[in-house]
Amino acid sequence: MNLKRLIFILFLLILASCTVQKGSSGYQNATVSWYGDKFNGKKTASGEVYNMHKLTAAHKTLPFGTRVEIINPENNKKVVVKITDRGPFKAGREFDLSKKAFKKISSLDKGVITIKYKVLK
Repeated sequence: MNLKRLIFILFLLILASCTVQKGSSGYQNATVSWYGDKFNGKKTASGEVYNMHKLTAAHKTLPFGTRVEIINPENNKKVVVKITDRGPFKAGREFDLSKKAFKKISSLDKGVITIKYKVLK
């Protein structure tokens, strides 16, 4: 085996050992907020028109159309959202949920909550 191939194999082994381990359930923790009236009817980054009455969300990097299951661990309520926009733009927040999606898992009065999420296949 030549040296370049050996180095490449070692690199792959090191890279594989550095992957982030998720919990056995595959869920990750995150902080989410919601957005509604001000953006309703406006075009999202995906080109879709934002409808605060649909189950959608914004995320900085997940591909548009990705479906994500979100669970509020305080009450075990769940919602599945589709990524249609970019954001949130506040530090420490992973998703901005549509008004309807947030309302399915928490009171709108809370504004920001900690959730568990997993990307669906």
